[in-house]
Amino acid sequence: MEKNIRKSSGNFDAWIFSLTGILVLFGTIMVFSASYVQSGVKHNDPLFFLKKNIVFSIIGFAGMLFVSKINYKVYKKYALPLMGVNILLLLMTRFSPLGIELNYAKRWLDIGFSTLMTSEVTKFACIIMTATIISNRKNLINNPSTIIQPFIYVGLSVLLIIIQPDLSTSVTILFVTFGMLFIAGMHYIYVLGIAGMGIFGIILLILFEPYRLKRFTTFLDPFKDPLGNGYQVIQSLYALGSGGIFGLGLGKSRQKFFYLPEPQNDFIFAIIGEELGYIGGIFVLILFAFLILRCLQLVVKAPDMFSSMLVAGITLQIGIQVLINIGVATSSIPNTGLPLPFISYGGTSLVIFMCAMGIILNVSRYSK
Repeated sequence: MEKNIRKSSGNFDAWIFSLTGILVLFGTIMVFSASYVQSGVKHNDPLFFLKKNIVFSIIGFAGMLFVSKINYKVYKKYALPLMGVNILLLLMTRFSPLGIELNYAKRWLDIGFSTLMTSEVTKFACIIMTATIISNRKNLINNPSTIIQPFIYVGLSVLLIIIQPDLSTSVTILFVTFGMLFIAGMHYIYVLGIAGMGIFGIILLILFEPYRLKRFTTFLDPFKDPLGNGYQVIQSLYALGSGGIFGLGLGKSRQKFFYLPEPQNDFIFAIIGEELGYIGGIFVLILFAFLILRCLQLVVKAPDMFSSMLVAGITLQIGIQVLINIGVATSSIPNTGLPLPFISYGGTSLVIFMCAMGIILNVSRYSK
């Protein structure tokens, strides 16, 4: 068992807290700007998504502050029970009557007063489990059993997410696991070997599922299917293109007038680019870059292996999702549904990501 020889300084990293707050505030503004036209028609209330996003933001900030006071070692103690709860939630989502089906996918669980996207819980349950295994076997990091153990737990979770179906979230979880093992010091040959097998599996899943194959081939030339699989990406490109350098102005997007479906969700970066232009897009990237760099500094300064791996996993999850989300909006990668952390509308994602930042803030209290 690792011992933390450092006492809490009592203060968390103000930069990480401030950058998270700026991203959430900016996201709330952009959710309102992107959604008010369509929510006024669909929900008879232009403020529908704004009000819900404010509630989720308040819950998220309360959760972040609360979690920042919980000693990070608690998660290592309860890593296995948390993984068990995660598996149970995934099973309930897919196989119980509480699972909510939307667009031929069961990804949400009805919890009465709201819905829970259970794969968001999975992301961080897998990070905690992987960090626990790595810290317990830090002197045996290149031992085959150290390689296999994380993928027993992560693999089961990924399998249950794939059958929802949700391939994109599964891929991010696997990438984060690979990244954590590499940062922990596992030989790159092992990491590349496992990653190669994972990529081969993903290719098979794409080839043997017609809608995934169609989505991938459409990415190569979205204008071949302008009213089908290429529609969202094309509208996103129109939005980014019309924004130019300085944008059309906050609130003045044209694509949100029912050209781009659900603009407050996965394609919110397109609205940012249209309204705030190239400058606005760069501003968002700079905010994320500073946050990620600050968290990476904490990976080095963390008091022990477990806390270092926790911060590394959460930071990787944020960074990978930012790259994928913006890659989809700019048609740099195939279309897949992943929210932009802290900015896209989505209560489960926002609250859980902010609570995860609370874990990082707690680690920063003990950093060197």
